[in-house]
Amino acid sequence: MAKLTAPEDIKVATIGYGGAFHMGKYHLELCRQAGMKPVAVAEIDAQRLEQARKDFPGIETYSSTSLLLKKSSANLVIIITPHNTHARLALQCLKAGRHVVVEKPMAITTAECDAMIETAHRKNLLLSTFHNRHWDGCIMEAVRRIKSGVIGEVFRIEAHMGGYSQPKDWWRSSRTISGGILYDWGVHLLEYSLQIIQSEIKEVTGFDRTGYWANFTSWGKDTIEDEGFAVVRFASGAWLTLMISQLDSNPKKGQLEITGTKGTYIMSGGEYEIITHRGAETCITRGPNPPSEHWRYYQNIASHLTKDEPLVITPEWSRRPIHILDLACRSARLGKSLKAKYH
Repeated sequence: MAKLTAPEDIKVATIGYGGAFHMGKYHLELCRQAGMKPVAVAEIDAQRLEQARKDFPGIETYSSTSLLLKKSSANLVIIITPHNTHARLALQCLKAGRHVVVEKPMAITTAECDAMIETAHRKNLLLSTFHNRHWDGCIMEAVRRIKSGVIGEVFRIEAHMGGYSQPKDWWRSSRTISGGILYDWGVHLLEYSLQIIQSEIKEVTGFDRTGYWANFTSWGKDTIEDEGFAVVRFASGAWLTLMISQLDSNPKKGQLEITGTKGTYIMSGGEYEIITHRGAETCITRGPNPPSEHWRYYQNIASHLTKDEPLVITPEWSRRPIHILDLACRSARLGKSLKAKYH
């Protein structure tokens, strides 16, 4: 592949145009803001291809990944497809000599991640996962304040998101396609948490409750779990719990509750709350989070490819939450804790 010296040398294609949340348009607009050039879209839905042509006049459109790789000059391919297709499509693109960005989650299993990483390294190609929420205002503020020592040494994080609701009638509600209830927002919450607990993962224990909502959805026995729960033990002695539930009648506030030796930090999307102590007095401080800076993701991709700037979301970083979820799901099935494995 020719050396990329400027952002405009990066020709971008997407596989999938993402009807839900307009993700295809969102990705390509962020790429364009970073100076890269959208050139192609592959999509099996003819209506979505037509929408791509309206959104980006003159863009090439293809009905399959194979045709795009055969005919398009794109050198960076973004995969915006259901979770269980990420690994297969990423490997296809990497083997064709293209740099690859995969929507989160990177894949469903650790083995898939390892195959993707090995191929990218062997081909000397970029591989990254679209963890744009790495730059959410809430986690940037949390990391900044926690690093200042406001709550002391962090030893526990409780990551949670829940409510009482029937799974929607879409592919994210299929355990086979999505990976399970923990593979959507759970990946974001783990990526947040791993910025705060920077220690080697030692062991994961998983629990789940299944079968209630399956009676009400079109997916039947393949419906995602009613609730997923994981406990992660780190080498530092810290631990993390992750809970995603659709049977929670009393959901906890916030997304992360981070406990340290001097206080607790509650992270929500809009604001933070810090609970500390002054003698016998409990002190509560609240404030707004700064705006998110999702544009930084593709700015970093462009700078990495053209200026050798260090890649923030490396494939090894993206593998960590997937390894936790893979172990948690297997642990729940086996009824025992599982040790983490590294290369």
